[in-house]
Amino acid sequence: MGQPHRRTTRSAIIRNVWGGIGVVAIVGACPVVTEAQESAAFFKQNCYSCHTIGGGRLVGPDLKGVTTRKDRDWLVRFILNPQAMIDRGDPYAKQLHEEARGVVMPQVAGLTRDRANQLLDMIEAESALEKSQFEGVKFSDRPFTAVDVELGRRLFTGTQRLKNGGPPCMSCHTVRGLTLLGGGRLGVDLTKVSERIGGRKPLSAWLVSPATVTMQPVFKKHPLEAEEILPLVAYFEHAAKQAGDDDSVAPLAFFLMGLGGMVLILGLFDVLWKNRFRAVRRPLVSGGEMRTSA
Repeated sequence: MGQPHRRTTRSAIIRNVWGGIGVVAIVGACPVVTEAQESAAFFKQNCYSCHTIGGGRLVGPDLKGVTTRKDRDWLVRFILNPQAMIDRGDPYAKQLHEEARGVVMPQVAGLTRDRANQLLDMIEAESALEKSQFEGVKFSDRPFTAVDVELGRRLFTGTQRLKNGGPPCMSCHTVRGLTLLGGGRLGVDLTKVSERIGGRKPLSAWLVSPATVTMQPVFKKHPLEAEEILPLVAYFEHAAKQAGDDDSVAPLAFFLMGLGGMVLILGLFDVLWKNRFRAVRRPLVSGGEMRTSA
């Protein structure tokens, strides 16, 4: 009678031991899963607009296998401060700068050495996959039409609102020949942005998740739709083709309008002060002259 009981007890102990091992394994794996998920989210928000993993070059290089090109320490230092590496004259950093058409990878606020290493771990893991989740967004390569360009112009100027409620590009940027005064001056002139970034594919990827300090917080909450990105790119390509080399028209127009406004204001003051002189001082002066004559 006692033996079956002992066997049952032994089986229960074995089950408990294996169950405990399973719990430890799951709990131990949780931080790794969390780190990978956080790194993937960080990459999508801050890196995906310029880099793919296995999808080809955008503004920056394809990062598939990047940890085999340079050692880990170099990569971490470059990720943390790309401009410093270029200024230091590092040959590979300068090569990357030239291949990116002079575009410098921005420093990401809050990026630490630990986070950089976690990103590289994630890139290594994604590079080993047959198809990475960061292979890149696919956009239509059909030829742009006049309808695309016009829709892009309306989206840029805000005459057609963006679906997700984002601000129009014109509030911060300008394009040559847009209007007499142009657009905003907070951001860079986008007349030749298509040429600077390298064409349709990298520019489209950039607009999916803009990574600049001013644009990221806004378009994280109000992302552009794919059907808005295509006409915007069409408009930028059209603007680049139509633009000349002289960008002095808008500043000159602004100066002339300011000068004209100043002349009008001075003329108005002159009229007002003339009337004031005739209505107040002249009678006093005339009255004084009459008393002197008497």
